[in-house]
Amino acid sequence: MAKTILVIDDDPTQRRLLQAAVEKAGFACRTAPDGETGIAMSCDAREAIDVVLLDLTMPGLSGMETLDRLAERRNELPVIMLTATSGIDTIVQAMRRGAVDFIVKPANPERVVVSIRNALKMQSLTGEVKRLSRKAEGGMRFEDMIASAPSMRGVLRMAERASSSDIPVLILGESGVGKEVMARCIQGASARAGKPFVTVNCGAIPENLVESILFGHEKGAFTGAVTKSLGKFAEADGGTLFLDEVGELPLDAQVKLLRALQEGEVDAVGSRRPTKVDVRIISATNRDLAGQVKAGTFREDLFYRLNVFPLDMPSLKERREDIPALVEHFIARFNASEGAKVTGAAADTMQMLHAFDWPGNVRQLENAVFRAVVLCEGELLRPQDFPQISGQMPEVASLPPLPEMRPAVPVAANDAGPAEAASPVAIKDQDGEIRSLQDIERDLLQYAIEFYDGHMSEVSRRLGIGRSTLYRKVREYDLEVRGEREAG
Repeated sequence: MAKTILVIDDDPTQRRLLQAAVEKAGFACRTAPDGETGIAMSCDAREAIDVVLLDLTMPGLSGMETLDRLAERRNELPVIMLTATSGIDTIVQAMRRGAVDFIVKPANPERVVVSIRNALKMQSLTGEVKRLSRKAEGGMRFEDMIASAPSMRGVLRMAERASSSDIPVLILGESGVGKEVMARCIQGASARAGKPFVTVNCGAIPENLVESILFGHEKGAFTGAVTKSLGKFAEADGGTLFLDEVGELPLDAQVKLLRALQEGEVDAVGSRRPTKVDVRIISATNRDLAGQVKAGTFREDLFYRLNVFPLDMPSLKERREDIPALVEHFIARFNASEGAKVTGAAADTMQMLHAFDWPGNVRQLENAVFRAVVLCEGELLRPQDFPQISGQMPEVASLPPLPEMRPAVPVAANDAGPAEAASPVAIKDQDGEIRSLQDIERDLLQYAIEFYDGHMSEVSRRLGIGRSTLYRKVREYDLEVRGEREAG
């Protein structure tokens, strides 16, 4: 999908010229005649604005004031300033207040396009660096997950509840659905955030080394043990141990694992005394553990120890609504890592990807986009860039149309249409007069908090405002937030 550029300028001629330049470069373009309108459009999730071209001198709300408001409500949104004056003080002031570039009018179309592309590339790099930093520091958050599909919302709510304690979690789901990402987010939202997050792929450990790798060994404990090894439990002390594919563990290792979970201590191979460990266990499997218990290949007592708080992750074909956002996320990541300049996926490409069943789930989609970015010869991913997918699909014209991806919006009490919301926000008062903006905002915030079950990061994202602004307004309006879903 093409990136959307918003032009905010009070001069209609300038708006038309900039719009022509932006659209000729392959971007979608929206325009606003003043700062207030531009801010409203920038914060409207349905508009999906990616970059703003902002005139410095405008009647009413000035460019600098508009820049300040945008920085407060959408601080991640790149803003490029446009002005007929090129004073160094003005440029420095704009940059200090958050602008990413400064273009002097009359704006050269090529210069504008280069600035937009640089802003998008920098945004991708910044986002990827932040994500990788949080992952490395054990601080991934639930908002790092792309999970807006209805089938994922319930899973996220359960995961957020699990993060508030050290309860053992068992994540179930097909291979490639993102079980490790979910585990990292649970850790990042818990009191153990920033502590070690140690991953063990139980299916990839040789059977004769399982005990040594999990619990450690002393020097000389067996042939080849030339140095002492702490083991994964000791490495994860104070943090989280993620046991991936736990159903692959051999029975004798299951016995020792059960003891470690029950006693909170491990026996290293060759050691004379056990070692106390403080570890939170999150396990995952794509197998039917209950079936394995009946077949006698998995211990029943260990199953009940691990299966205290199960989370069932849906497959990608059960959450197709997330595919466009996932594709955009992977394009941004691979643009950053590969130095590519792909701006999005063409409409027929997205239609094809949305219709495909993805037996390998999110991991398969990620690898497919990686290959497509490498193969792509233009700025948009085309069906031919996905040869392994397009070869299995019918002609795009015969595929079902891509559903419109719009966030749910409450239906106002005075508007026509089905009353789906339990507490719709009224626009008019009892006398039929328009209510004040402040009253409507207060009711909308309260409604959104209740609608998203206290999931504040989701409220923030859906309303298009920063979390700090959201919390400030909650305090300002003295709103009720029951069961708030964010740590701290």
